[in-house]
Amino acid sequence: MMRKNYYINIFAALVLCASISSCEDVIDVEKETEISDQAIWSSVEAADAYITASYKIFTDDTQLKGCRNRFWDSFSDLTKSSSWDQYGHPYNSFLLQGLNTGDNGAGAFECWTSQYARIRTANLCLKSLRERGQKFGQEFVTLREAEIRLCRAYSYFMLARVYGGVLLRTESSGINGGLSDGKYPEDVTMARSSEADTYEYILNELKFAAENLPDKNSTSWPRGRATKAFAYGMISRVALFAQKWEIAAEAAEAVAKCPGVQLDNDFNNVVSEKSVSSPEILFAIEYIKGNTSLFHLWDNSVSPLGDSEINKGGAYAEHQPTAELADLYEWKDGTPFSWDNWSDGHPDPFSDREPRFQATILYNGAKWRDRNIECWADYKNDEGETISSADGFAEFRKTGSTGGKTCTGYFLRKFLQESNTKFVESLDKSITPDIVMRYAEILLNEAEAYTRMDLVANREKVKNCINAIRARVQLPELPITAFSDVESAMKIIRDERAKELVAEGFRFWDLRRWGLAESVIGGQMAHGVKIINDGAGNFTYEKISCDAGETRVYPARYKYFSIPLNERSNNPLCINNPGW
Repeated sequence: MMRKNYYINIFAALVLCASISSCEDVIDVEKETEISDQAIWSSVEAADAYITASYKIFTDDTQLKGCRNRFWDSFSDLTKSSSWDQYGHPYNSFLLQGLNTGDNGAGAFECWTSQYARIRTANLCLKSLRERGQKFGQEFVTLREAEIRLCRAYSYFMLARVYGGVLLRTESSGINGGLSDGKYPEDVTMARSSEADTYEYILNELKFAAENLPDKNSTSWPRGRATKAFAYGMISRVALFAQKWEIAAEAAEAVAKCPGVQLDNDFNNVVSEKSVSSPEILFAIEYIKGNTSLFHLWDNSVSPLGDSEINKGGAYAEHQPTAELADLYEWKDGTPFSWDNWSDGHPDPFSDREPRFQATILYNGAKWRDRNIECWADYKNDEGETISSADGFAEFRKTGSTGGKTCTGYFLRKFLQESNTKFVESLDKSITPDIVMRYAEILLNEAEAYTRMDLVANREKVKNCINAIRARVQLPELPITAFSDVESAMKIIRDERAKELVAEGFRFWDLRRWGLAESVIGGQMAHGVKIINDGAGNFTYEKISCDAGETRVYPARYKYFSIPLNERSNNPLCINNPGW
């Protein structure tokens, strides 16, 4: 049986909305007319279109499609926004001035209103499914309930990582056991659950999904919909935030036992448009070549300046790797990189680095689109003429942007479509899948869970998880002695997560849950390398700050951001987080 794609399901949901009087008629059960109710449940296909609209939650957290204002790594130490006030970027004003946050809400991280709208839609869908879906059989109802509850759990997870404990509104938490949708005053006033209870609820919802969803390689289940492997993977992710180490480890092992799950033999396959067919991908959002709505602007946003001519415009280098990231990547023989002795046996600081460096970062001299990247600083020749590199270097300033030039000495390569040189044209935008989860993360989750739970008893398991990821990129195994204590093991895990998962939306949230954001972000500067050309093709390298010489701001109160003022005004039982 041919397997349908996720985007087909979403499109069908939109068509269904258009075929009835309005999308609100479909979403709001209280407003449903008889004809809309009949349309929704008239066939399995129509019901499925309604139900799969719940998956739109995953578009709220995508890194490629959301790279303008919700690219989480540029709130961290790994990547740098090259803009102060262009492209809708909130990153530098947040990091350098503490703007975009306040007691009115979470600013750049605000998701309260949007996620409760998603949750309400899921609650309505779940209520309608249980009342109307029985005509299609219990198997249909159970499967679709698992999907809806997983999507709703993801919404609650997004809320919890920003605010801590939240309001647990469900299809039966309202007055008299009904829908908690704010129709009755008694439903509006609700106290926040504790953070621990919030995560407990999310984990229980995901457990139901994991127990009832089909396997990844099921031929009867459309590609792009949630599977058992993805649900267990979500349990492993959420359990780390909840500090439920045993649950995280068990869930990670459950993912490994799911049919069809394995690391891809080639790291390049999972950081390009090829990832759609990779066995490593547990869940991703797919896009369609030539479709005017199902695409994103990653190539347009992060390509280096030198691509402008090839691309007929559109190369803004909006997010750039920092030295904090680049310097983590080892030489390809596994020895640590160092600026102090890089020239010992190496032609330059970049070309002999491990494969993930090559696949993630565009550096001076890198081969790219039938040319070599040039990102050295301007210099004057003997005639006094200014000579500029093709991709350019510009110091970061608290005004405007670098205009596609690098302020860190590097550009992002990860997820760019090297063969797509027409992405500015209206029907040929970026289609690299947005990865929501892949198996490499699960191995890193497992390593962390076993380290936290009992490193002495599980040292071999931790070592094996890390070495599986390193072996994929031909790095030598780390010996058991490298995991001698919890801090040593966590240092390895943190570094491997940074190198492996950069640009996938983890670092900022990882630093927060590790309790390291205050020390790794706060009071620090991000750095880069300024490359100086002597005019004869010889280069020297100077470490520089790329934060305009200012240290970053990250106070203790950022552990939890402020609950929106409108929620607190309408709901006096909803108490704000400390410090706001």
